[in-house]
Amino acid sequence: MSAAQIMGLVASGQATSRADLSRLLGWAPSTVSSHVQELLDAGLLEESGEGRSRGGRRPRLLSVRAGDGVLLGADLGGHHARIAVMDRSGRPETAQDLDIDVTAGPEPILGQISEALLSLSAGRPVLGMGIGLPGPVDLSGVVVGSSRMLGWNGFSVRRWLAGRFEAPLVVDNDANLMAMGEAVVRGPSMRDFVFVKAGTGLGAALVNDGRLHRGARGIAGDVSHNPVPAGGDRACNCGNFGCLETIASGAALVAAVRAEGVDVTTTADLVRLAGDGDPTVNTTVRFAGRQLGEVLVTIVNFFNPQAVILSGALATCDLFVAAARGALYERCLPLTTQALQIGESVAGPDAGLLGIGRLLIDQGLAAPARNP
Repeated sequence: MSAAQIMGLVASGQATSRADLSRLLGWAPSTVSSHVQELLDAGLLEESGEGRSRGGRRPRLLSVRAGDGVLLGADLGGHHARIAVMDRSGRPETAQDLDIDVTAGPEPILGQISEALLSLSAGRPVLGMGIGLPGPVDLSGVVVGSSRMLGWNGFSVRRWLAGRFEAPLVVDNDANLMAMGEAVVRGPSMRDFVFVKAGTGLGAALVNDGRLHRGARGIAGDVSHNPVPAGGDRACNCGNFGCLETIASGAALVAAVRAEGVDVTTTADLVRLAGDGDPTVNTTVRFAGRQLGEVLVTIVNFFNPQAVILSGALATCDLFVAAARGALYERCLPLTTQALQIGESVAGPDAGLLGIGRLLIDQGLAAPARNP
């Protein structure tokens, strides 16, 4: 059961009482009362006043308790980071984009991010801090086998942050955090879905019954290094050959169309040219979307999700999404696709930050920690 679900519903105004929470979450009143009491005891919620009666006693009104304490979050990419100060419900109050170069190494980048967050928080007590990383992260907060984060492999991001922030910490892969942010925005009715980040690189996450499915080491959901026949002997930056990433990532597509003489530099350039109807780009993008869809077929048949949600630059390309959707509808068992939703993320650029907020609240924040 997620404390963050309760906090999110109360913060958004969708729920103002325990009865509202019970109706929206589908939980028994006793279960809701137990979790609400934990949040009241932790000082995250408060009850005040009385709402309208619906035939019984007037309900006590719930609200997020005001306070100086904040959550801090950072969502890192290869060349940028989005950082935010968040309120006690896990919603960004102030966000900022930073230019970074993740290949500068963990300590310089984490130092830059930490200083920027502390400056943004303006001395307010830190209740929790989280960071999303563009590579695999195990359950202990150590970067493992990342091909894009040179110099980070084996580095314990959690240990480094624990030396600076005496507060609960979240250290996770960016796709996992974006998936949880999607769950926050879509609400309690969306409980089982596959989330795919399709940008310069590929990443994926599984949400099962409203929770992340992490696997034994915390790296479940990685589809980018699945071998695919169409990958042939293309070398992948993971050290293997023929991975999905070599033919369906934004970086791979840019390289492929550049080899055909098309002037592109970024995935955004690629998407723009696809919208303009460039024949070389369109052929390449359709092929890539189809390959992603073929890999997702196995996952959808096995997992039977409510939705496949696509995020990232390629998710804004209709040709790419249509090709992936076509493969799923053609190759999945009919029962799995009867009500399957396939479409673009609705969580926006703060998806990863919302995911950090939710996971921090799920840890059961109880008291402000001292500033580092």
